[in-house]
This record gives sequence, C-alpha cells and structure tokens, in this order.
Amino acid sequence: MKILKVRSRQREELLEITEQVERELQQSESKEGIVVLYVQHTTAGLTVNENADPDVPRDMLHAFRTLIPQHGMGFRHGEENSDAHIKATLVGSSVTVPFKDGKLLLGRWQGIFLCEFDGGRERQVIMMVQS
Repeated sequence: MKILKVRSRQREELLEITEQVERELQQSESKEGIVVLYVQHTTAGLTVNENADPDVPRDMLHAFRTLIPQHGMGFRHGEENSDAHIKATLVGSSVTVPFKDGKLLLGRWQGIFLCEFDGGRERQVIMMVQS
C-alpha cells in the first residue's frame, strides 16, 4: 500500500495523477494485476477520463458547477460545501485500473484524475497494487 499526496490550488479542479500512479506502480515491481485507488475525503473524487485535451476537464467542471452550484440551492450544511459533497458522491471515491508489465492499461486518451471540489488542500489517495 502507498499513500499518494496530491495538492490542489483551487476550490474546484481536476488534477491528473496518472504519472504519479505509474511511478509508484513501477517501483512495486509487480508485472500484472490491478491498481485500486481510493481518495480518503468526502469532497474529492477519482475518475478516469480524457487527458489529451484540457478543455475536457474544464467542461466537466463547468457542467458540475452549472448542475450543482455552491450557493442558491438552499443547502443547510454550515460549511457551505454541500455542493462539494454531492459532486464527490456523483464522481465516486475510487477507480480500478488493470496493468501489465508495469504499465497501466489505460486507453490512448485516458488519464486518472483527482477531482477536487473543496480545495485548495492536500489530499491523500490510497494506492493498492494487487497482482
């Protein structure tokens, strides 16, 4: 098990962590199996999506903000981050990716993203390699 630390700078952003995961995977010396990633926070999530065009993460965040704005929906939670909890629930807290010969078996345009909805702050992602 490894703990990956990911630092966000903005309240909402998608941070690609694919290279960080691959570096840790190569150090594990496992040849084939799955990588399970789990974020230990209620206002952040993990997803696999396109990493070739930076407009995709921007469009995703725009859609989330439009569907679930931070203010104006009558949320009662005193920390004013109910929207972040809802967005994190929709995205999910984990991803599983197969690997072979120490390489993630992601599609050509895929990357792994930490989805920050209540930053900036340091997040922890648990990484389990099963071979």
